Amino acid sequence: MRHATQPIAGSVFASGDLTVDMERRLVTVANQEIQLTPTEYSLLRLLVMHAGKVLTHHQLLREVWGVGFDEETHMLRVNISNLRRKIEPDPTRPRYITTEPGVGYRLRSDD
Repeated sequence: MRHATQPIAGSVFASGDLTVDMERRLVTVANQEIQLTPTEYSLLRLLVMHAGKVLTHHQLLREVWGVGFDEETHMLRVNISNLRRKIEPDPTRPRYITTEPGVGYRLRSDD
């Protein structure tokens, strides 16, 4: 029981002005709390869990939306775009969530 209340090691991700506190489900940019939809948070959480690595469109769609959404890349692009508008200083030139053309997306894990 005591272990259940212990904070998870490494539950806070930080890169530049972006901070994601997984334990508290809190996202901040430049110390300002950012409100995300459940889908946007699920995407960001998955990217944080694999920070620095490329996640394919297929992986993101399967993990966030489930089996049967493998071909819904437009839906993924729209949600990534919305997420970028909320967390990026300049969404047209993303610092945090970068696109790997034809493959997927990567969350930058360093300053």
